[in-house]
Amino acid sequence: MCIVTRAEASPVEGVVADCYNSLFRMMRTSCLVTICLCLMAGAAAAQPVAKGGGHANGPLAPVAPETITRDDQGQATVRTMPLPAPMVFDGRLDEAFYRDVKPFGDFIQQDPIEGAAATDKTEVWVFFDEVNLYVAARLWESEPGRRVANEMRRDSFNLYNNDHFGVTLDTFHDRRNGYGFNANSLGGLSDSQVINEQSNPNWNTLWDARTADFDGGWSVEIQIPFRSIRFKEGGDTWGVNFRRLTRWNNESTFLTAVPQSWGRRGMAKVSSNGTMVGLETPSKQRNLDVKPYALGSVATNRLATPPVVNDRDANFGVDAKWAISQSLVADLTYNTDFAQVEDDEAQVNLTRFSLFFPEKREFFLEGADYFAFGAANAGGGGGGPGGGGGGGGFFNNPAPLIFYSRRIGLSNGRAVPILGGGRLLGRGGGFQFGALQMRSEDDPVAGALASDFSVLRVNRDIFRRSRIGAIATRRAPGAAAGVADNYAYGADAAFNFFSDLSVTGYWAKTETPGAPALDTSYRGAINWNADRTGLQLEHLYVGDRFNPEIGLVRRSAFRRSYGHGRFSPRPTNLRGVRRLTFEGSADYFENTSGAVESRELQGTFRAELNTSDQVGLEYSDSFEALTRPFVIAPGVTIPAGGYQFRQAKATWFMSASRRVSGFASVSAGEFYGGTLRELSWRGRLEVSPQLSIEPQLSLNHMDTPYGVGNTSVIGSRATYTLTPRMFV
Repeated sequence: MCIVTRAEASPVEGVVADCYNSLFRMMRTSCLVTICLCLMAGAAAAQPVAKGGGHANGPLAPVAPETITRDDQGQATVRTMPLPAPMVFDGRLDEAFYRDVKPFGDFIQQDPIEGAAATDKTEVWVFFDEVNLYVAARLWESEPGRRVANEMRRDSFNLYNNDHFGVTLDTFHDRRNGYGFNANSLGGLSDSQVINEQSNPNWNTLWDARTADFDGGWSVEIQIPFRSIRFKEGGDTWGVNFRRLTRWNNESTFLTAVPQSWGRRGMAKVSSNGTMVGLETPSKQRNLDVKPYALGSVATNRLATPPVVNDRDANFGVDAKWAISQSLVADLTYNTDFAQVEDDEAQVNLTRFSLFFPEKREFFLEGADYFAFGAANAGGGGGGPGGGGGGGGFFNNPAPLIFYSRRIGLSNGRAVPILGGGRLLGRGGGFQFGALQMRSEDDPVAGALASDFSVLRVNRDIFRRSRIGAIATRRAPGAAAGVADNYAYGADAAFNFFSDLSVTGYWAKTETPGAPALDTSYRGAINWNADRTGLQLEHLYVGDRFNPEIGLVRRSAFRRSYGHGRFSPRPTNLRGVRRLTFEGSADYFENTSGAVESRELQGTFRAELNTSDQVGLEYSDSFEALTRPFVIAPGVTIPAGGYQFRQAKATWFMSASRRVSGFASVSAGEFYGGTLRELSWRGRLEVSPQLSIEPQLSLNHMDTPYGVGNTSVIGSRATYTLTPRMFV
C-alpha cells in the first residue's frame, strides 16, 4: 500500500490553559515597545553614503583610466561608465572598448581557502546606456576541459552546481536588499531578490545573457534593463559584488570578500558588497505590464453518466503590474490563472502531524519575502555552509506560519477559483511594507466558502542589519456564510550582530469573534553560525487554540525547547577531505500542562570531500507520548502510550558535477514497539546539456505489534530544454 498525504493542517488537541488576561497585557506591552523602537530607529535606519565617492566603509572612487580601488580590508569601489560604442550583444567581447577600457578583477576566495587569491583570472567590465546596465566578464580557465556545464533550464536549482558567473546589485545602497543575476557558460539564467539578506529565488524579471568560448576560457555579457529593477531615483552609487564559481575544484570567489560561513548564500550577503560609482540612471519611469490569458478546452467522456461528448469550456483573465514609482509596485489580477502550476511532489508521512508543501504559484512567489514573519523569516540555524543539520528552515521547524499563501485558492488539495485581487509592495524611509487583498469563490466540491483574504505586513530597518516588524491578517467568509471572521496579528524582530550572530523572535495572537478565547504563539532564538562552529538555542510556544486561518499550524498546544551545536574543522592532513562536521542536538516538547510529549537526542557526523561528495552518519534516541490512538496506515492503529525510538541512518550525497548525481539514504531502527526500515533516492542523470532525467524513490517497511505496512513513492521527471527560457 502507498500512503501519500497532502493534508495541510491537522492540529493536535492539547490541554486548555486559560491565560488570556496576562498574555493580552504582555501583547499590549510588546506592541508599545515595537512602536517606540520604530520612532527611535530613524537615525540608525540608514548608513551614510558618500555621494559619488565610495561608501563609508570602502575606498574612494577610482580616477580614470582606473576602474577599481581597494582598501586594506579588501573592500572595492569600481567605476562604471557610459557604453563607449554600440554593443553587439553576443557574449564574445570583441568590441574595441573591451581593449580600451581597463577591466577589474583580482577575485578573493570564499571557499576553500578564505581570503586567498582566486586560482583563475576573472576580468569584469560594467557599462550603461539610457536603457540597460551591462555587465561583461572574461573568465580564464586553467583547466578548461574540466568545466561543469550541464544545465540550461532557467532558475533550475542545478545551475548553482555548474560553473557560473553572477552579480549582486544593491540598487538603494542600503546594504540590506538587492538583486542577483547568474549565468553559466550554456546561457542558463537564474535571478533572485534579496530582502534583509535573505534570497528569494522565485523572483523573476526581464533580463538576458549571452555567452561564448575563447581559447583560454569563456565569456559572458549580461544585459539588465533599468525598467526591470527598482532603484533610488537620482542615485549614482550602488552596492555591487560579483561571484565566480568553478566546480572542478569547488572554488567560490568574489570581488569583495564574503565570509566563508555564508557558503552558497554568499550572494545574499549584501552588507559585504563593494561600491559602484559613476552610474547615470534614467529619469523616473512608470511601467505597466499587462499579461492577458485565454484558455479553451474540449472534453469527451463516454463512460460518464450521462456521457459527455465535445463539452466545451473557455476562460479568460488578466494580470497587471504597475510600477507606480521606483519604490512602489502594484500587482492586480482578475480571474487568476494557475493552470500551468507544477503539481506538488508526493511525500510519505509516517508522523501524526501534517506535511508542509511549498508555494509554487508565481503570483504568490513574487514578493513572498515581504510577507515572511517570525519563524519563516528567521532563516536556518547552525548548519554551516550549505544548510543542513541546523534545525532551521520551515521544512524542519514546527513553528506556525501566520501567513501561508496556499490557504488562498487551494482547499483540501483542490484548486478553488480566485475572482481577483491586488498586492502592493514598497519601501521608503527605512520602512518596507506589503499589502495583499484577494477574493476566492465558492467551491462546494472542495468544501470552500467564498472568502476575502487580507494581509498587511510592515518592517522597519534599525541599526546596520536588524529590523522590527508587525503583521495583521483577516479571513472573512462573509455574513451570509454564517462563519465568523478570523484575525491574526503579531510583532517580530531580528537582530544581527557581526557576521554570524543573530537573535530573532516573534509574538502573535489570533481571534475569531464568538470563539472561546484568544490564543497566542511566541518564539525566541539565538543563532551563532560561523564556519567552524555553530550554536542554536530556541524556545517556542503554540497555544491550543492558536488558529491563523490564512496560516499553517502543524502542531498546537506545546512548548518546545531546542538546542543544537556544531563543530566543523577543515583538516589539512586528510587528503581529499575538505570539511568534517560533528553535530549534536536536543529537542524537547511538552504540552501546556507541563507533561512531556516528545523528546529527541541526535548525533550526526558528515564528511565533505573536495569533489563535493558528502557522506554522513546519524543516530537518534527519541521518545513519543501518544494521548490517543494514531492511525498510521490503513489497518494499522497505534494505541495511546509511550514509545521509545532508537534509529540509525547513513546518507550519501553525490556531487552534481557528475553526469549521475543525487542523494541516497538508508535507515533502520525501532518504531512504535516494532521496526522501521527506509530507503530513499533522489537522483539526476545528465543525458545531454538539454536532456536530464530525475528519478525519485522512497521505500518504507514498518513491522509493529499492531500491524505491518509498506509505503512507497516512485517517480521520475524528464526535462528537455530547448532554450534557456523554454523547456518541456
